[in-house]
Amino acid sequence: ENRPIPEPGPNEVLLRMHSVGICGSDVHYWQHGRIGDFVVKSPMVLGHEASGTVVKVGSGVTHLKPGDRVAIEPGVPREMDEFCKTGRYNLSPTIFFCATPPDDGNLCRFYKHSASYCYKLPDNVTFEEGALIEPLSVGIHACKRAGVTLGSKVFVSGSGPIGLVNVIVAKMMGAASVVITDISASRLQKAKEVGADFTIQVKNETPQEVASKVESVLGCMPEITVECTGVQACIQAGIYATRSGGTLVLVGLGPEMVTVPIVNAAVREVDIRGIFRYCNTWPVAIALLASKRINVKPLVTHRFPLEKALEAFETTKRGEGVKVMLKCDPTDQSP
Repeated sequence: ENRPIPEPGPNEVLLRMHSVGICGSDVHYWQHGRIGDFVVKSPMVLGHEASGTVVKVGSGVTHLKPGDRVAIEPGVPREMDEFCKTGRYNLSPTIFFCATPPDDGNLCRFYKHSASYCYKLPDNVTFEEGALIEPLSVGIHACKRAGVTLGSKVFVSGSGPIGLVNVIVAKMMGAASVVITDISASRLQKAKEVGADFTIQVKNETPQEVASKVESVLGCMPEITVECTGVQACIQAGIYATRSGGTLVLVGLGPEMVTVPIVNAAVREVDIRGIFRYCNTWPVAIALLASKRINVKPLVTHRFPLEKALEAFETTKRGEGVKVMLKCDPTDQSP
């Protein structure tokens, strides 16, 4: 609250923040102070799923003006390196990324950001939908990397927020049927709400048994598996479940070293692909939301004012609901 209001540079905009979603990574930094090689060494502002209103523009900004409502892409390349030149700027090793040490996030009243990575929201897209573009982008990037297309049979492992957006996007991209697994019955019910065709509640089954259940409900082995948990047993189940010649995309992040049946994947030509965040997804997501071709509103289950941020983080930590949203602008009275 005592931070000075920042002044935007020539190619930046100053935003009054509106909606900021809480991500599992935010909670992890809060609780553990690190994720892999990213270590919090000094106080850091959290938040990277965000939208807000432009209040001031830098001298070089021409596509935005004060009063514009925007969604914020949190990853901004610092240099035009080889990855930027090929359109895969998310892989740039020097990229700025909100709430990844040492870069501050945007869970605050006022925040400045590169204007090129702020996208104007159409009038019929809400601030909350704008904030949800960030997790939605993970689904868009994952399903593109997986090659989801008309008639695809897809297995999504894990029914958290990222699993759910992968269900939404896979169905949008033409998947004929999507099956999703989780240990939580309530989360599987939410998956049904957003478009999953089949749900499987996992208890104590072996990875091979999970794979067998997936094949049973789909009527065949899926060509595509999207693994959203990072849990070793789930990655194993993903390999066993995927049809020979198919693709497994690893989205969830777990321990650095995991034991997997790699020979099983190799001899069946199962392609294993990773994803790192996303790139070139905001325009696509905004077009889908504006056309009402997809609906992400059911993902938001809890809302808190910024003053109750601790309560919001505790709610997320306990795994309650799906997406917890913080409202940063006390002057705004919209629902």
